[in-house]
Amino acid sequence: MFLDELKIFYRHGRQYVPDVTAVGLTPLFRGRPVICRGITPEEVSRVVELCPVKAILLSPFRIDLGKCVFCKECHFALPEKIIFSNDYKIASNIRENLIITEGDDHLIQLDPEKVRKEIRSIFKHALKLRQVSAGGDNSVEMELNAAGNVNFDMGRYGIEFVASPRHADGIVITGPITQNMAAALQICYDAIPDPKVIILAGTDAISGGIFKDSTALNREFLQSHHIDLYVPGNPPHPLTFINGVLEMIGRKQ
Repeated sequence: MFLDELKIFYRHGRQYVPDVTAVGLTPLFRGRPVICRGITPEEVSRVVELCPVKAILLSPFRIDLGKCVFCKECHFALPEKIIFSNDYKIASNIRENLIITEGDDHLIQLDPEKVRKEIRSIFKHALKLRQVSAGGDNSVEMELNAAGNVNFDMGRYGIEFVASPRHADGIVITGPITQNMAAALQICYDAIPDPKVIILAGTDAISGGIFKDSTALNREFLQSHHIDLYVPGNPPHPLTFINGVLEMIGRKQ
């Protein structure tokens, strides 16, 4: 029996990612887009009409990853001019950094000067988070669960999700924040001791996504609180979340 189990472990091989900051994803992964120069007005009109969430901005031509659902319809229409790379390190602490401009192939990064000093001084070696699904569809929630599994194992860096906000250092919001969850979200946030971190995970949390014009939403919470980290994606990859948090707390591999 024991030998049979050892054989299974041997066949499975290594089950974890040794270095989450250096792993490469398949080219099929829909990560940071690159927009080539020379898009004509006719092409602009075509992709603007295709975008279901109005993530394409004009003058100059840009794609807002805080709104983008990564459907790649713009790429399918202009495959040689809009290319989605497999770059998963697209989290930032500045909302404007999520906007990709035509001809700009720069990496998306956090601004260390904008990170609150207490975050890196207190949470560098241990960060406990309470996740709140504020009307989410469970896709982002599943990816956040995967961030703690045997493959990605963000717990090795001291980053873990906890059940009680009183045991947490910050809150991770998923979903567009519905009216029904607005009060619960505020109650959860108030229960977390200071200083506390706020992370928005997924397009719905950052901008409302496809639900942004719905009267069923109440996003007033975001207008009155400082956001420490934006993690785009629909849903974001576990590596996107882990690398964003590691950079926020100043933790390197």
